[in-house]
Amino acid sequence: MGEPTQYKFSLKEVAEALVRKQGIHEGIWGLLIEFGLAAGHTGPSKDEMYPTALVPVMKIGLHELKEETNFSVDAAKVNPQTESSEADQSGPSYKPVHIKAG
Repeated sequence: MGEPTQYKFSLKEVAEALVRKQGIHEGIWGLLIEFGLAAGHTGPSKDEMYPTALVPVMKIGLHELKEETNFSVDAAKVNPQTESSEADQSGPSYKPVHIKAG
């Protein structure tokens, strides 16, 4: 059997990974996806062109919510505060990570 060429994650799994990456230990955090919008003309040939809306994903992040949903996690459950994380009181980084589109 060959090596996997894809890994897929649920929205909740992505939120959990980002909460852990940011060192967040409290609150309910949900996945935030920022979309862009562009327009063009596309089609199978130059004789069959159609106005087209393009909706790229621009940024992925987290935002705090009041209650859990299918795309959020409770940071206290998925990334509980530990003695080692308490010792590192430089504090979690809640700054957004900006990724430039290529």
